[in-house]
Amino acid sequence: QVRLVESGGGLVESGGSLRLSCAASGLTWDYYTIGWFRQAPGKEREGVSYISKNNRYIYYAGSVKGRFTVSRDSVKNTVYLQMNSLKPEDTGVYYCAARAGTGLTLNDRTYDYWGQGTQVTVSS
Repeated sequence: QVRLVESGGGLVESGGSLRLSCAASGLTWDYYTIGWFRQAPGKEREGVSYISKNNRYIYYAGSVKGRFTVSRDSVKNTVYLQMNSLKPEDTGVYYCAARAGTGLTLNDRTYDYWGQGTQVTVSS
């Protein structure tokens, strides 16, 4: 059974940092592109970042580029999202997802497995 579990969310002041973790079980971690998504209250889910199967390709949405860093620890079957210089508009539920298909995308409909999400709240 495939399971993705996010952790590391919380309440932080504007300008602060958080590191989210996405731990996986039940799949061969390195065979999947891992994406991070977020959903703010009343808004659609949006793609934040992905790291490709071989870690060769990394992508960030413009709204987080330069502030967020994604990385993978294959030994621990964990992907991290380091979030610095957080802003109130970064508030939302953050999800990690795994995608086995070819190509690189943050189209959430193409991701196969999802975690339950972790809440990030940035106060102004």
